[in-house]
Amino acid sequence: MSDVPVVADLAAMSAWSEAARGRGERIALVPTMGALHRGHLSLLAEARRRAQRVVLSIFVNPMQFGPQEDLAKYPRDLPGDLAKAASVGCDLAFVPDPAGMYSPDFQTAIEVREVSQGLCGARRPGHFVGVATVVCKLLNIVRPHVALFGEKDFQQLAVIRRMGVDLNLPVEIVGLPTVRELDGLALSSRNSYLSASDRQRAGALYAGLSAAKALADKGERRASVLLDVAMAEIAGRVDRVDYLEVRAADDLKPLDSTDRPAVMLVAALVGGTRLIDNLRLGS
Repeated sequence: MSDVPVVADLAAMSAWSEAARGRGERIALVPTMGALHRGHLSLLAEARRRAQRVVLSIFVNPMQFGPQEDLAKYPRDLPGDLAKAASVGCDLAFVPDPAGMYSPDFQTAIEVREVSQGLCGARRPGHFVGVATVVCKLLNIVRPHVALFGEKDFQQLAVIRRMGVDLNLPVEIVGLPTVRELDGLALSSRNSYLSASDRQRAGALYAGLSAAKALADKGERRASVLLDVAMAEIAGRVDRVDYLEVRAADDLKPLDSTDRPAVMLVAALVGGTRLIDNLRLGS
């Protein structure tokens, strides 16, 4: 099976999409930063079901990394990514250069205020401005009918959805469930940073979330009780808990109870790797 064709030039990408639209073809976009895993492939497979043309974007976006974060060492494997994308029928990989995406005099940014507050937004200042800006650019360049994202990055998905509504972007935003390892660890490109011992400890995040969900499924609605149960599973096995919170599933507002659809979100440091995860609670 041959690899997926690659386009780096922004104008060429837009021209490809314009031609596909002219033929009446529906286009799906799966934005990624590369280092593809089964979670990304599930998005591409669903994209294939929803559209005649599937575009994978691979761009390690410097705008969403802080000065002390892992931009330089973020895993990159373009040949491997293209082979994986080909295996699920991707039509094109859009792989722009940072210089093409951000000119030297680039001066525009998109801020989605409320849903970016707290959680990762509090620990990574400017992160979601970078996410919203680059996703808006990708949507404008590729012009897909539908764009697909994983729910593992739950706050990111909320930011993108809110941006789409507020800016009247003509694209359907679809979120798909988190893909996990057998022990429940959410698939992430950053999992490659984990040592063998850290990899075992990382399972604590899902164990804690699952314990809380099991209790919620039995009727417990108090967020404080659910958080205590989750923390009991997590705290002793990770090096630091950045946050563990219950938020509304639709607008990410803090909740005291799960009388409305809720999500429990966690971020923790395991070894030198920061991991995030979430699980829906309640109806």
